[in-house]
Amino acid sequence: QVQLVESGGGSVQAGGSLRLSCAASGDTYTSRCMGWFRQAPGKEREGVAAIYTSDGSTFYADSVKGRFTISQDNAKNTVYLQMNSLKPEDTAMYYCAAAPWYTGSWQNTLEYNYWGQGTQVTVSS
Repeated sequence: QVQLVESGGGSVQAGGSLRLSCAASGDTYTSRCMGWFRQAPGKEREGVAAIYTSDGSTFYADSVKGRFTISQDNAKNTVYLQMNSLKPEDTAMYYCAAAPWYTGSWQNTLEYNYWGQGTQVTVSS
C-alpha cells in the first residue's frame, strides 16, 4: 500500500516556473516507477514524465522536453517536477502515480497502481 500527496500547484503567468512535490508514504520500497500525469477538462489523462526509482532513468513527453525535469529525493521519499517556461497549454490538474514495476509503457495510466489527489496548475497568457 502506497499513499501519495501532491503539492506545489498554483497560478502563474506564461514563462514562469513551478515546482511540484509528491510525498510518498507506506510501502514505498515497492515502487519501481514514479510518474507525473496531467489532465485538462474534457481530455484524457496524459503522461508528462516518469522516473525509475532505482537507477534514476527519466522519461518525458515531447511537449515538455527541455522545460520540465523530474527528480527524486530517496531520503525524503519524494519525487519532484520542476516546470520552467510554462505555457498556457500546460494548464491542467497534475497527478503523481506509482507503479510496482519498471514499465516499458510509462505513459499508460493502467501501469500505475496508486494515485494522488492531484494539484491544479494554471498558466495565464
